[in-house]
Parts: sequence; C-alpha cells; structure tokens
Amino acid sequence: MTRLQPAADSEAASPPLLERDGARATIRLNRPRHLNRLQPEDLDALLRLFDAIEADPAIRVVVLTGTGRAFSAGYDLGSIAERAASAQEQTAGSAFEVVVNRLEDLGLPTICRLNGGVYGGATDLALACDFRIGVDTCEMFMPAARLGLHYYKSGIRRYVSRLGVDNAKKLFLTAQKIDAAEMLRIGYLTAMAPAQALDAEVDRLAAALAANAPIAMRGMKRTINEFARGGLDELAADKRHRDSMHGEEIKEGVKAFAEKRPPRF
Repeated sequence: MTRLQPAADSEAASPPLLERDGARATIRLNRPRHLNRLQPEDLDALLRLFDAIEADPAIRVVVLTGTGRAFSAGYDLGSIAERAASAQEQTAGSAFEVVVNRLEDLGLPTICRLNGGVYGGATDLALACDFRIGVDTCEMFMPAARLGLHYYKSGIRRYVSRLGVDNAKKLFLTAQKIDAAEMLRIGYLTAMAPAQALDAEVDRLAAALAANAPIAMRGMKRTINEFARGGLDELAADKRHRDSMHGEEIKEGVKAFAEKRPPRF
C-alpha cells in the first residue's frame, strides 16, 4: 500500500486529489497550509470525484483523508459569510450540505482517515463516512454556536442519529473541543491508532470491505441510512433482499463457503 505523504510546501495546495490503489480509491484534501480548509471550488471537485468513483466498477472502497497535520478545518468562513448575504443561497440551499449528503449516500463503503484535527463542517464531512479511523492525537470541535450559526438540519440529524441526542447537544451547544479518546468514547471514531499504526488500521478495514459483495453492501448501506433517517423505503428494501437471494453474489458466496476459500466477487 502506498503511504500518503505530506505536501512538500504551500505551493502543492490544490483541490482534492484522487489516488488509486487496486480496488481502493483515496480522496485527499490538499490545502495543508490552511489545514485543508475547503473552498467553493473544492466542493465542485469533490462532487466530480464522487461521480467518477461510482462510475468505476473496479473501485470497491473509498478512503477520505487530508494532507499534513490536520484532516480539515471545515468550510472557509469567508465563503459562508458571502453566501449568508446571498438571496440565491437562501433558496438554493447550502453547497456544502449537498456535498456532505452526497458522500453519505455514496454507494461504496467509505472510510475517513483522520490524520489530524477535524473542525467545523469537516466534522460532518467525516461523520458522513461509514467509518472513521483517527490518529490518537486528533481532536474535534463544532463552533456553530460560537459563530452565531444555526447548522443545517441534515448535519444535525447526522450528529443525533450517529452520536445520540446528549452528545449532539454537548458538541453543538457548548462548542467545546474534545480529544481523540472522547471522540472514541462517544462513537465519533470507529477506531483510534497511534500515528505509526494509522495506515495499517485503515488498510485492514479497507481490505475487508473491498473483499465483500459490492451489490449486497450497497443495498444494506442504503437500508441502514434510511433507517437512521427514519425514512425507510420498505418496498425497495424488500426487493433488494429478494433480488440478492437469486443473484450471482450469493451463488459465489455460498460456493466459496462450501469450498472453504475466500469469495471472488
């Protein structure tokens, strides 16, 4: 597995980068000088990358990470102020919210590799991933209350459904920073590792996900997300279940189990 290296200098800053390694695609936020603060052009780039990844059947798992010492400082506050004054923004909705919701709905399993601190809107970007593996020195905080911002509703829903009401209130209403151990305790982190073991931890999970049946995983992820939102399409979920019972994946899975070998999906 190719390791992710910090950018050499501030001139390396760019919109998010896509890196391929077999069945794994890695999206890397790449503005290290500003702690990978997201700009409007980065949002467009992320949407394009999501589309490209979903269109490539060879990709089975996606990792989202950052360059340098932080995962991301969130969305640029100057851009938020400009959008807040825009009548178009009030009717069109948040471009950042669109990106985070698109990431949550990505058909492939997603892992956030939290190489460092995660702040503001980036906490929701990471939370939209299916799994979050963080270095043991990472930290997070959600400063919306300190900024006078009522956060968008889908982000609050994500916090509540994944972390619970009490933890969502603590993070949103106090705007206090928490460390990696607390992030793990409340369920924000799926796993925590020292810096030297972070890549190995991500590799293990990515390999396990890439080896599983992609159609079954896609359908179950959708059903789980719909349950979490309180909006399950029962007929569609039932159809996905019935279809899986007659699909090629279950034939290979059962055959591999009988032959005591890994399945080849």
